[in-house]
Amino acid sequence: MRYKDEDPDYRPPKDKKKSKSGPDRPSREPLAPARGWSGPGGGQVANLDPPSMWRATTVQACGLWPFAAGSGAPMTGVPLGQHLYTGATVCGDPMSWFTRAHYISNPSLFMLGMPGLGKSTLVNRMLIGLAATGVVPLVLGDLKPDYADTVRALGGQVISIGRGVGGVNVLDPGAMGAAARKIGGEAGRVLSAETHGRVLNMVAALVTIVRDRAMDDHEQSVLSAALHHLRERTPPGRAPLLPDLVRVIAEGPDRVRAVTLDRGEETRYRDAVDPLHRSLLGILDGPLGDTFASETSTRIDLGSPAVCMDISRIGEADTQLTAAAMLAAWSDGLGTVAASHALADAGLTPRRWFFTVLDELWRPLRAASGIVDRIDALTRLNRTLGLGDAKITHTLKDAEALGTDADRVKARGFVERAGMVVVAGLPRQEMEELGHIVGLSRREIELVSSWSSPPGWAAQGDREEPPGRGRFLIKVGGRPGIPIQVAITDTERHLHDTNKRWAANKPAEGSRQVGFSK
Repeated sequence: MRYKDEDPDYRPPKDKKKSKSGPDRPSREPLAPARGWSGPGGGQVANLDPPSMWRATTVQACGLWPFAAGSGAPMTGVPLGQHLYTGATVCGDPMSWFTRAHYISNPSLFMLGMPGLGKSTLVNRMLIGLAATGVVPLVLGDLKPDYADTVRALGGQVISIGRGVGGVNVLDPGAMGAAARKIGGEAGRVLSAETHGRVLNMVAALVTIVRDRAMDDHEQSVLSAALHHLRERTPPGRAPLLPDLVRVIAEGPDRVRAVTLDRGEETRYRDAVDPLHRSLLGILDGPLGDTFASETSTRIDLGSPAVCMDISRIGEADTQLTAAAMLAAWSDGLGTVAASHALADAGLTPRRWFFTVLDELWRPLRAASGIVDRIDALTRLNRTLGLGDAKITHTLKDAEALGTDADRVKARGFVERAGMVVVAGLPRQEMEELGHIVGLSRREIELVSSWSSPPGWAAQGDREEPPGRGRFLIKVGGRPGIPIQVAITDTERHLHDTNKRWAANKPAEGSRQVGFSK
């Protein structure tokens, strides 16, 4: 045991009182060992290896002070926000992580989250950042609209679809037909065949929506033969219309009759085509006729820096027209992408990359049975088309609400094939189900579940934001998730005002409080 009076460096306090038993001398108090006292509460520590020492100039070592270390957050792509724990800047988007960083093998993003937590705000930031790099954003079916003002600010094209504001001719080959004629030769013939497939897929989707069930296989053969016949008989420079298709089926040319196996009997032919005939008449005379039975009001401009198909004029309750308009927008937009790449392959135009946004995915999924097949056919080959995409919906229950097991499995495949999965606030049960698909840890499930909590009661009546607004978890394969916090700028807030309808209820002066969308 060592005492303080045995330590040569020890000096007693100057105000030490004199001892009653003899001359002044320091009290014999124990001196703590260098590593602390042993035993419980003693604070003893283990030996530490001395740190390595390095010599460097102030120019070389200035970045080390105050010993900051990077968090390993990805820095390739659009700046998204700050890491929730380290504060480091996190960058990323499906295009950059596929082409430059090679983090993902499919340039696609699937986003889930409860309404009002900022899903479309984050995608809106990706649109702005990608447009600055030369990527062309395509918003194919803007329901709010959430992106129209941004596209206008980027100098892009906004096309309105709805009753009385604009329509889409689903039989119009559009940009793909024009590109096929311009290219010519074998490449033009191949593109023309692809055009036929897209038109067939779109008409079949409309029939599926009207019937609320998928078409039969022989009806697709009849429809394909009728479209071939109609295209061959239509004069150059004019696109056929749905009434022309109905007329061909009613007349029954030899090419169409051959696929029905009517064997020259009128009755057998009518029995084969009458259900399809009635469905097409239902499109013309029903809620879809005004929008899809006439000429295309505005074609997509291949040279536009951004495109938005605005379908916000369609009422919320008009589910059939909404689903049909979204599918028509997707078909027209993706056909434009294919035409652009075909022209680039032929050396006629520069190569351009595209980023599509498929928002409110649950709306067309619930419109009719079999729609999942149509969406899957439109979007499965985006990687080979030089196309990135973002699909946005609320929860996995949107897929569970589909009518058949096959449709539910295919809808879940959208999440499984996505290169990036971004999750906003979701209830715990939803996160548990999602964890079976993307591999979430227990801590990640608890973190995202906490973001779905409602806001607190504001003491002064001010608007209280939900705790999860602007917070997202980015998952890529089996990697640990990256939690981020997004803070929007004043410019983004102005372009992405999702509360415009409430502006009249706010004071004329004061805070113009605008939150995140979805």
